[in-house]
Amino acid sequence: MLTDQKRIWEQYCSDELSVLSILLQRKGYILSEVQPHLGGERYLMQAVSTTSGRKLILYGTHKNGTQVVIKASRDQAGQNEISHERQCREFLTSIDFASTIFHTPEELDYFRESGFLISVQKFIDQKLTFLERPLRDQFDYALEAFKGQEGTHATTYKHLSRIKKVYGIRTGDDYVENFAKFHSTVSYLLPEEKPLHRLLSETYGVLSEEINTIDQYSNFLTHTDFVPHNFRIDTNGIMYLLDYSSLIFGNKYESWARFLNFMTLYNTKLESALVKYVTLNRSTEEQRSLTLMRLYRLGEIIRYYTGTLEKSEGNLKQLNEARINFWSEVLKATLDGRSVLEKIRVDYQITRDSLRSDDERKRQVGLH
Repeated sequence: MLTDQKRIWEQYCSDELSVLSILLQRKGYILSEVQPHLGGERYLMQAVSTTSGRKLILYGTHKNGTQVVIKASRDQAGQNEISHERQCREFLTSIDFASTIFHTPEELDYFRESGFLISVQKFIDQKLTFLERPLRDQFDYALEAFKGQEGTHATTYKHLSRIKKVYGIRTGDDYVENFAKFHSTVSYLLPEEKPLHRLLSETYGVLSEEINTIDQYSNFLTHTDFVPHNFRIDTNGIMYLLDYSSLIFGNKYESWARFLNFMTLYNTKLESALVKYVTLNRSTEEQRSLTLMRLYRLGEIIRYYTGTLEKSEGNLKQLNEARINFWSEVLKATLDGRSVLEKIRVDYQITRDSLRSDDERKRQVGLH
């Protein structure tokens, strides 16, 4: 199955690039030899997703020397994603209740040709990746971004009626219903994993009982995939937000939760510093809301990796099983109000690094 899924993705990339590269050359764009967003586990992400369309994300250079990022698709769902992201980006700059306007890469081209929808943006160069920066800088940039999202709050019916035409809206009911689906999917695909079923059931009970706390901090702008590969900090220290299609209006701590869960694995010092900030500066209800969102996002990632198993084999299947086990341990710890044990984290990192393919290691270099 793995070979088939990878072969399908590689054939898709080859077919599209054979047409796209010529088309882009006529527009003055030359594609880079190395394309990290096409390799590694990218094919698996495409195979598992039930909502994402097929599209290529490419690096290139214009004949004037400008480095660019190109998104292109002939697939209707992929085109819808590209146009929706553009709509989200443009709408955010026009709504009158947004207190902070995010920096966004300059759009250089947007056109249709030979069945493709193509979006070209200026590449944001950064001397250091986010995780290479000093801890204090990481903290400041992350907090600034969270506050920027919190500054856009739909407080009236008029606000909600405007944003629902562009952005998704998640209420407490939506979060609880989504988690029920995570639980159902995992139980169906992993029928023998009874301890995991009980863990997800317990988490669902907590979210259901505290739905009012989730709703209390809803209708805020939040980036559902707020991790280092979705923002870049240029040489002037300006932070650029990427992937505007991941913006929704929901619980204000969903982006915090995604980011902190990521840092559980990659930078526990930053995770602890941000949690301490919330503890010292936010109400008890807000602290609880953050925890509830972390539980929700942990259930989501467990469901995602569960869905990859039937499309994986060999080292990759072992790796995805290890991922499910690790994030289950994090979920258990979060439910108990503690951090996951350092030994569990380190042991998982060793396992992950030993099982990752060379292509995936290369892909990961530019993501963090």
